[in-house]
Amino acid sequence: MKIGFDSEKYLKIQSEHIKERIAQFGDKLYMEFGGKLFDDYHASRVLPGFQPDSKLKMLLQLKDDAEIVIVISAEDIDRNKVRGDLGITYDMDVLRLRDEFMQCGMMVGSVVITHYNGQSSADTYRKHLERLGIKVYYHYLIEGYPTNVDLIDSDDGFGKNDYVETTRPLIVVTAPGPGSGKMAVCLSQLYNESKRGVKAGYAKFETFPIWNLPLKHPLNVAYEAATADLNDVNMIDPFHLEAYGKTSVNYNRDIEIFPVLNAIFEGIYGENPYKSPTDMGVNMIGYCIADDEVCCQASKQEIIRRYFKALCDYASGKSAENEVGKITLLMKQTKIKVEDRKATVAARERKQRAAVHASAIELADGSIITAETSALLGQSAALILNAIKHLAGIDHSIKLIPQNMIEPIQQTKVIYLHGHNPRLHTDEVLVALSMLSLHDVNCKKALACLPLLNGCQVHSTSMLSEVDQKIFKKIGVGLTCDPARKN
Repeated sequence: MKIGFDSEKYLKIQSEHIKERIAQFGDKLYMEFGGKLFDDYHASRVLPGFQPDSKLKMLLQLKDDAEIVIVISAEDIDRNKVRGDLGITYDMDVLRLRDEFMQCGMMVGSVVITHYNGQSSADTYRKHLERLGIKVYYHYLIEGYPTNVDLIDSDDGFGKNDYVETTRPLIVVTAPGPGSGKMAVCLSQLYNESKRGVKAGYAKFETFPIWNLPLKHPLNVAYEAATADLNDVNMIDPFHLEAYGKTSVNYNRDIEIFPVLNAIFEGIYGENPYKSPTDMGVNMIGYCIADDEVCCQASKQEIIRRYFKALCDYASGKSAENEVGKITLLMKQTKIKVEDRKATVAARERKQRAAVHASAIELADGSIITAETSALLGQSAALILNAIKHLAGIDHSIKLIPQNMIEPIQQTKVIYLHGHNPRLHTDEVLVALSMLSLHDVNCKKALACLPLLNGCQVHSTSMLSEVDQKIFKKIGVGLTCDPARKN
């Protein structure tokens, strides 16, 4: 994988910039942390060299000054909202996040349940957290939020919320996902800190869009594709342009809410320390791009990946057609097409020749390896075997897993487990290969090449099973699928 992002530079200048922002306000800084901290795979795909946990590593440089506050909406608790990438509910993810932070040596001060309106599910969840020794606070629904500024900036608005007790100068406010109420928690704390004579400030950490890149830069377009379901739109920040005469990029929700934030800040402090939404941000990622062309190409591939995901989600009934339409428009704007993904072209050509579903992988050296569905193996399992044999220098004619070993596994799946698909999945093939590697040199050599698939690109001509999708994700493969059912 070609590197386009300087991760070490990022860790240094991002942490220094946050320290400067803390000093700007004096006593305390509430930093709304958007995006994912532990597993930002979108950023790592579009910025090759950015590690999925780069933001966490950056925070660890500030851990002696930082305190984590995790926010969850009572409405999300009530409807058991699920985090799509992990398949767990938001209330479960709060505990996962807390454990991850604490294992890294970070201080987790409390959990704030927002949008509270007497939901019994939120009360039950609060009791559960408190039994675990976790401090929990309620922040209430405010009628007319965010436009009713007179009510918001009053004892019947923010003043009604529980005051979240914190002890450190940097308060990182994070959540399992969007719409949790992170910004409202920060603003509520500013109001209540001000009443207590504490000088506190607010900052926003959002990785994307990257404010100091052009509006239609592929990195920013890839962000729009990633948030097509939220209908986010990147825009030139008009407040920044008016205040400084400089062009910067932000997204519609921050720009639309800024006049309201301006009024709230004025209500708390008498004046707003920020002249634009861009001013509120602390993101330094744009200064750490080492190779713009590498990042552009990676971003274009990500847009195509998002397009295929939207197609599959629509075919599965998980999303609306307008999501596909929006990403299609973004592809036209960036002048890219699905044929720009080499694995897609190769997989479709293999399918046409074989008349069964097929897959293809583009390896790091540019080699294309393909495989098709057979009576013994699913296309994904066959593809992994073909790819690691190629990387290990093993002749394609050599069968790593003999047929007489595959057949008993198939019988178990169909006869004893009452399965309908006798073909081996990727996980079953890898387990079999692991057992054989104890005595077979070729199996051992092939298995040792599995890490070399990290960062490679795969395309399947059909939607894969959840098992196969998870295996590709675990080995770091970028996967796309045509929105077709399997044979």
